[in-house]
This record gives sequence, C-alpha cells and structure tokens, in this order.
Amino acid sequence: MTTVLVVDDVAPMADQYAYDLKRVGGYETLVAGNGREALDVLEREAVDCVILDLEMPGMDGFEVLRAMERRGLRVPVIVYTGTGSYDRCIRAMRLGAHGFIDKAEPVERVVQEVEHVLERRRLTDQVAALTQHLGTDAPLVGASPALQQLNDATARVAKIPSPVLIVGESGSGKELVARELHRLGPNPKGPFVALNSAALPESLVESELFGHERGAFTGANALRKGAFESATGGTLFLDEIGELPLAAQAKLLRVIEQRQVTRIGGNRTIAVDARVVAATNRDLEAEVTAGRFREDLLYRLNVHVLRVPPLRDRLSDIAALADYLLASTCARFGVRSKRLDAAALKCLMAYDWRRNNVRELRNALERMVIATDADVIAVDDVPPEVRDAAPVRSTGNPRPAGMTFHALRAEAERQIIVTALERNDWHITKTAHELGLADHASLLKIMRRHGISRD
Repeated sequence: MTTVLVVDDVAPMADQYAYDLKRVGGYETLVAGNGREALDVLEREAVDCVILDLEMPGMDGFEVLRAMERRGLRVPVIVYTGTGSYDRCIRAMRLGAHGFIDKAEPVERVVQEVEHVLERRRLTDQVAALTQHLGTDAPLVGASPALQQLNDATARVAKIPSPVLIVGESGSGKELVARELHRLGPNPKGPFVALNSAALPESLVESELFGHERGAFTGANALRKGAFESATGGTLFLDEIGELPLAAQAKLLRVIEQRQVTRIGGNRTIAVDARVVAATNRDLEAEVTAGRFREDLLYRLNVHVLRVPPLRDRLSDIAALADYLLASTCARFGVRSKRLDAAALKCLMAYDWRRNNVRELRNALERMVIATDADVIAVDDVPPEVRDAAPVRSTGNPRPAGMTFHALRAEAERQIIVTALERNDWHITKTAHELGLADHASLLKIMRRHGISRD
C-alpha cells in the first residue's frame, strides 16, 4: 500500500491533509511537524511520497530537500504553499521536488498529483533498469520450432499468478523469458524487480530480499525496503536461485506461502503481492539430493516450468539474431551498419555456442564489428575459436537429447533454407533453383511454413 508523509508545522492542517488523503486516495499516511522530524521518519519508515510545506520555522522545506539529497533519500516530494508564491515552488523543484500544489486545492486534485508523481517515478525506474539492461542480452529473436514452443508455453502461463521456474543454460535468455512473462501478465505496468542470488554476499541476502529496519545491523542507517516489497503489484525475478543459502531458502518459502515479510530488525508483518519467477542453470533435483536445496521450496517454485532452449537447438535463428545484434552493436558504438556475408553466417551456424549461448554470440559479433572497417563481415573476421571449431561441430553429434524427430527435422529444414537464402542474398528465384525446387512459389510456401522472412 502507498504511504504518504505530510510535513507541516501547523498540526490541524497536517492532520486534515492526512485524513483526507487516506479517505479519498486510500493511502497509509504519516505526519511530521517539522523538517527534522520528517527526515527521521524518512529514515525509519518506508515512505512512497512526501507532501512538504515550504514555510516552516527552523528547518524549512528547502533545507529538507537539500538534506534529502545529501542523505540519498530518493523519495518523490510534492511541495505545497499557502502564499501563492509559485516562484518559491519553482525554486523547490530545482532542488529536487517533483511537483507543487496550492494548499487551497481540493483533495481530489492532491490525490491526482500524488498518482502522477508516483507514476513518473515508476517510469523513471523502469527506464533506468532498461538502460542498464540495454546491450547486455539479445531479445528472444527467431522463429525456430524450439523457440516457438517456448513462446507458446510462456503465453499460456503468463496470466496465471503462480510461481514459475525457468530452466536453461547460462546466457540462453532466462531473464528475457521472465520479462516476457511480466509483459504478458495481468499487471505489465507493475514493477519488475530482478535479483541475482549469486551476486549477493551471504550476509546481505536476507536484507536484499526482505528489507531491514533502521539500526538492524551495523551500517543500517536508514530503513530499506526489500525486493519483495519493491516488487509488490508486479514480478520478482530471482535469478540463479540455486545459489541461495539454505537459511534464506527457508525464509523465502515462508514468504511465498504466507505473502508476508518481516524486515530484519523489525516485528511488523507487511503484506506483499508479487509474482515470483525463479531461474537456474542448475539441476535443482540433484541439488536437493545433495542437500544444497530445499525440496519443499523446489516444489513451491516449479508449479510451472519453462525450459529455455540452448542456442545450438535453434541454430536457424542465428541469422535473425545476428542481424539484431549487429544493428544494436553498431548503433551503440556509433559506427556504420554492418552485415554478415554468407560464409561468415554459415560458420556461425556450424558452431555450437555451448560456452555461453546467445551471450557468447553477442560477444563474438562485437569483436567482429571491431575487427573490420568493411560494411560486410567476412569469414576471416570470425573469431578463430569459432571459425576453427565450427567444422568439428558440424560433424559431431547434431543435437543433445530432448528434441522430437519432427522438431529436429523442422530445425534442419530451417537451417538449410536460411543458409541458402543468405548465400543468394535472399533472391527467392535463385535460391529455389539452387535447392532444386519447382519455382519460387514452392520456396515461399516453405518459408511461410517455417516463419522465415528477411525482416
């Protein structure tokens, strides 16, 4: 639930504002009678928005804004004034306030401004997260049978609020599947919070997940919401769930079942409503047997299981993936657009990308962009470890177990068609003739069946 702090030295005014905001907006409300008290509340409570009076004795609203900036308190602030001096409001916004209102405004207008400010903050956080994510992975590009099967399964379970376990090798795109679940879910405008369990120090895992109160441990100088609270109304993505310590696994299980968290150092239970999506590249059943993962947590998480195919199971998608990755890499580096010639693409499609899947492909293409000044990337520009290993890959075991005969045949057909099209610069008639097809219409029919298009 949204919590609003009203800061005003006139107690009746503050109390009335708090009452009206709770009545009309349905918010939890807190009141502070001066600037120093407001700062203390902000460090002690999980406040989502502040309504701040500018004219207060002692520490006025301007000094509160400066102090919030110094202390790193990133809570959106709406200033209000009864003097009608909008110059002072503009000055406050230059100090970090997100909006301003007049004290004479009706409470419905105030609630509307609070909602606008909170929405802007959510959008700002989403843009920051997407900017950080940009360029780190390729989207789920392609139309191979393996990827189509994953997309169909993702669409089926997206609307269901139960936990989902995403299984796949490193670099195969598990977080992208989680983001797709969120996008197709019942509340795509809600927050998407991603937490990498493997990157957290063991001493901070519970604080990151469940939050902590001020003074809960050394260095806890202010209250901090955990990932569950931050993801309420949206999706919590727990990557590398197999790396989570056993003690944290027990608490995680309890939170998933009870939908309540208790911050470290606190005794209040806080309701949370976030869909949990977990991902792992480990065999969790083997981890359970080894005593490193709780069996009850596994059964709570794997209500629905989505398996992300490794790139070697969808090599026909490499042409589309390479086009996307080359375009995004060239744009990021500020260089002219480049494309692969047919021999270079054939080389990439013969390699198994077992080390790091799509992430490995992205890194290889980035090196290829840097390696040549030409607009067309040739086979000699392919990294040696990929170029030298590709022929070995093509004569080895073509696929790991798990794909059906029909899926294997469809994938093989797609690879043949895509490679031939690239070799003939996507000239339909030439490609049809090379493949021994009756005419270009026969090739177009096969392309439609396999979802192949130059776009």
